Amino acid sequence: MSRALRVGGLVPLTTLDYPGLLACVLFCQGCAWRCRYCHNPDLITARGEQEIPWWQVLDFLERRQGLLQAVVFSGGEATLQGGLVPAMEQVRRMGFRVGLHSAGIKPWAFSWAVKAADWVGFDIKALAEDAELITGVSGSGKANWRSLEHLLASGVDYECRTTVHWHLLDVERLWRIGQRLHAFGVERFAVQIVRSTRMLDPDLPMTATPKEAGELWRRLAQLFTHFELRDH
Repeated sequence: MSRALRVGGLVPLTTLDYPGLLACVLFCQGCAWRCRYCHNPDLITARGEQEIPWWQVLDFLERRQGLLQAVVFSGGEATLQGGLVPAMEQVRRMGFRVGLHSAGIKPWAFSWAVKAADWVGFDIKALAEDAELITGVSGSGKANWRSLEHLLASGVDYECRTTVHWHLLDVERLWRIGQRLHAFGVERFAVQIVRSTRMLDPDLPMTATPKEAGELWRRLAQLFTHFELRDH
């Protein structure tokens, strides 16, 4: 492999990150966005202090053949690395299913990577016009939703998910996200309440889930074939 994948962390076993399969998660180093509620800020820089050499990851996977069923490439933002697709293909040759967690930061790179995946967990940050409030990057919303179009056109199995910090996203905006996703033809949607123990922006105030959210969950469950609320 010409450019070894930079891996900043590894979860050896999970039942949550690839639907229905026992998987491990590889946290790829580097991200171009600065989401204020990011709970993995150590992964943002292109090079990390705790990187795991790719040969060591392969050694781990060789010992897990027949035990693990899938490998999930997460982040950071995995699709920013040129070594991602070769790594995904290498993992597939070892007999694993391939999962990808992404926000589609660069649509052209995402469109290439999604072809190498069996399943994608796709992060919708906000409505396209509101995304910069979360990511801190101009044009991020347009890129996010453009990559969604690539995902839907690919035919790859997927789930869309939105992480909610109630200081950055309110009930009405979340409902509008759901409506827009539904209009795109999305059938699987999950809402993830933010993990507040560690965030990139330490000054983000914590807010309780508003009372009217209960009605929103009911409406979203009616809107999508599969809807899930993940409240940590």
